[in-house]
Amino acid sequence: MTAHPPFRKVLDGVATREQMFQLFSRHKDTPGIDPLSGTPYSAEWFEITASEYHFMLDLLPPLFMRTGMSGMSEYKAGNVTSVFFAIRIRGRERWFHGFCDLTDRQSPDKMRAAIIAHETRASDSMTREEKLEAIWNIIPVELRGTARNADPETGWAEHQGKRTILVNAGRRDAAFRLLDDLSELEIEEFLSKVRLRRS
Repeated sequence: MTAHPPFRKVLDGVATREQMFQLFSRHKDTPGIDPLSGTPYSAEWFEITASEYHFMLDLLPPLFMRTGMSGMSEYKAGNVTSVFFAIRIRGRERWFHGFCDLTDRQSPDKMRAAIIAHETRASDSMTREEKLEAIWNIIPVELRGTARNADPETGWAEHQGKRTILVNAGRRDAAFRLLDDLSELEIEEFLSKVRLRRS
């Protein structure tokens, strides 16, 4: 039986069309992974607008269609394909996209249940890992990268290939830091800037 990672929300808020297409290919340049296997994408999900949901449904004939759920006939890679969900949560219709590995035929239903469980918890229901994924996805490409310098004196040698982002951009104390090393305060600052821009 294939092991599946826990379902992961990868964007805070509702994706625009541009963000949605970026998220569809977010692993293509990540070092050390095989995007052709589909594994990096499997179990990732994010919220989309109604218009993007209907746009994607009209794009290709569906692989399968059930009430509030449809799978895309074009696979992302391996056995992983896009599944689109229309889910009523707390009386409000919302729309989501997720990558499901169809080697487990129940993965779309499991993802739907995971989305509902996630979105009906406390108002700030994202885990630390999900928040870091959301930050990585909203940071402009020029402000993020991977630790590459193998010189032990820089302190980056043991972190080769790990994700880095520019903290305090535009200020004199701007510096690249490991994404995983952000403090809770820094995480909230990044996410609050995004929420402020959206509102």
